[in-house]
Amino acid sequence: MKVSGRVLGMAALIGSCAASCGGDLAQERAPELSDGEFDTFATGGKEDGGFGPCVVERVLAFVNAPGTDLIVLKKAGLHTKAAQEIVAARLGPDGVVGTEDDLTFADLVALDGVKFVGPVAMEQLAAHVEAACAVSPPLVEVIFSPQPFESSHLVKVAEAIDGAVVSVDVAMYSFRDAGITAALARAADRGVQIRMVFETASKDKSKPEGSASGRLEAAGVDVRYVNKIMHHKFAIIDGPLFDLGQAGSATLITGSANWSNSAATRYDENTLFINGEAELALSYQREFNHLWASAREFVGPASVVKVDPLPITEADIPGSPDVEALFTSGNFDVFESDAGPGFSRVRGRSAVSDRLVEFIQGAESSILIGSGHLRSRPVAEALIKKRQERPDVEIRVALDAQEYISRFTQSKEQGALEDCLESVGEDADAQEDCLESGFHFGLDLADAGIDVRYKWYSYRWHHATAVQLHHKVLIIDRETLITGSYNLSPNAEYNTIENMTVLRGARFAPLVASYVKNLDELWTLGEAEGAFESLIAEIVGGSGPVPLVFKPMSLNWEQVTSYRGAVIAACPAVNDAEFRSHPERHFTCERR
Repeated sequence: MKVSGRVLGMAALIGSCAASCGGDLAQERAPELSDGEFDTFATGGKEDGGFGPCVVERVLAFVNAPGTDLIVLKKAGLHTKAAQEIVAARLGPDGVVGTEDDLTFADLVALDGVKFVGPVAMEQLAAHVEAACAVSPPLVEVIFSPQPFESSHLVKVAEAIDGAVVSVDVAMYSFRDAGITAALARAADRGVQIRMVFETASKDKSKPEGSASGRLEAAGVDVRYVNKIMHHKFAIIDGPLFDLGQAGSATLITGSANWSNSAATRYDENTLFINGEAELALSYQREFNHLWASAREFVGPASVVKVDPLPITEADIPGSPDVEALFTSGNFDVFESDAGPGFSRVRGRSAVSDRLVEFIQGAESSILIGSGHLRSRPVAEALIKKRQERPDVEIRVALDAQEYISRFTQSKEQGALEDCLESVGEDADAQEDCLESGFHFGLDLADAGIDVRYKWYSYRWHHATAVQLHHKVLIIDRETLITGSYNLSPNAEYNTIENMTVLRGARFAPLVASYVKNLDELWTLGEAEGAFESLIAEIVGGSGPVPLVFKPMSLNWEQVTSYRGAVIAACPAVNDAEFRSHPERHFTCERR
């Protein structure tokens, strides 16, 4: 395991510890040991000390982490003298963290060679990391929302953080869960290095005390923010910060869901827990490190000295045909200003939408989409082209209610586009801006013969009553899964920091099947119960108030239009100013 300087095996320990360990070890053992020989006092004659491979790996990661200082080791149960000698050995002769003479324990035998480290210290270190090794997690698992809170992704995220030994890196748009905050505080108390790039921090900085970001800082989380909308929802636990080899045991959490109660218990979401997938761990760690280096401090530099992570290059990331990570950060360059670093868009780059178009073009049998939005012109045009060229390919698009538009609104959007293009003349950048703004493509897709349905739950959309379809999922040929934080929109591509993860192949086939099942259930929501027919019958033939908010169902454009027309006929007041301004106050409408 390498942070900087040299890897510390037994022979290296003897030579390097003379200054930092008081000289006793070198004087007492140097005559007895040579390269390849090991002290067996604490390890029982075994290089792994008799512990399992997970415990060995976690102990070494823990003692080698730059944040594991004297206080952290003592909290782990070690005697002061043992803790002092471990830190001194690791820091090298200059006693400073992050310098070229820093040393790294390569194995438990080398750790055993440190003065005052014996069987008790080894057992204490093993006990400290045992929570991370208590279970053998599957390669990948998904939690779909909505769920009862106790079985939600929020509880599992907190459990994963409780197993952290070295580091937790979080990139999060919205975060309001007390259980995860408590887990982060416990991890910080154990000496885990915790960093968060938090969208809310850009607003919280004006009044930091008592804010969400302020509470995180108080809990031991180092918080930063970027100058763009930071829409990621991912975390890396014990990732490859100080040793790229740690990628093979890291946990990546990603998907569409924020860390909020609504995301857990109300919305249609997906949260992936991916364990030990080195390519994804390295890709997401590199993305986080890039954001961190380009972010601005929430309350100023951290009070605790931290060592910068190792750089991760493209060459360090193995090329697996089964996985891929897509990031919109590739659409931006980094600049420096008096306010700090920031991201600026580079024209001509469309890192995610270009790749999604390629997937759509390559589909042979089916394209299934579940998305809160569909406002991306490249994606919409690729779907329409696929329908025209390959009518045998099944295409199903499930959208949230807020994507529905009427014929009148469609004509207004088209007219606004034509006016915009006429006004900018031959300016290519301005033309691009015109094409990117203000479009809802659901109706255009339906007009092209593509099956489109909306998750429908209220006459007029409002966040207080919305039980949103918040997925961002594409499934190609029922074999390739693409999911993450990225809405299908130009805003996501050019103004927002986003991600998508691609999973395919035999290893992920059961996972992809579970996503297909989830989208199938959304596609037929309320159908078996005859929910739409019952709703229309109540509006047209009933005598009570007209329902404006109701149990969600999946409807096509014609059905939604039929419902809206029936409501207006029964209760014209639904389009009055009060109803428009405050839809959250009106669950029903009195008949005229």
